[in-house]
Amino acid sequence: MMRPALLLLALLTALPVSAEIYSWKDKDGKMQYSDIPPTQGEVKTLRGAAPKPVPQPAVAPGEPAANGAQAAPAEASNKPKTLAERELEFRQRRATEAEAQAKAEKELADAAERQRACDQARNQLTALSSGQRVSRFNAAGEPQILNDAERAEETSRVQKQVEHFCN
Repeated sequence: MMRPALLLLALLTALPVSAEIYSWKDKDGKMQYSDIPPTQGEVKTLRGAAPKPVPQPAVAPGEPAANGAQAAPAEASNKPKTLAERELEFRQRRATEAEAQAKAEKELADAAERQRACDQARNQLTALSSGQRVSRFNAAGEPQILNDAERAEETSRVQKQVEHFCN
């Protein structure tokens, strides 16, 4: 009979040990201790689990919250994205990157072509300005030496090409 009584006594004395104890200062500055936390103010847990935060009143979507911010709609919660959504985003990023790369390559090719045309026009202008005899092929495929009027006309045309491609 003595053993069950001791066991019961030991269990009853162990129950208060597992209780949570809170401490806080009241409005008069006095330190208060209790197993029930106050509804507001800074609370320290002396023993047991950490105090549970006081639940805030729910705010309806579109209604301003207490701090003036808008409440987030239920759809905009931080849910992880599905595999299909991540795949779609990945494909969109890849397409955007491919477009940007193609555009950059096209601009680079255009710049190289423009530089080549500029160099060629400058070389032709140098040859025409050197005073050497210049010939070109006529419609029959035979070489024809340019006279002074044709040389001036050709120089004018090549000068326009230099201005167009080199500026």
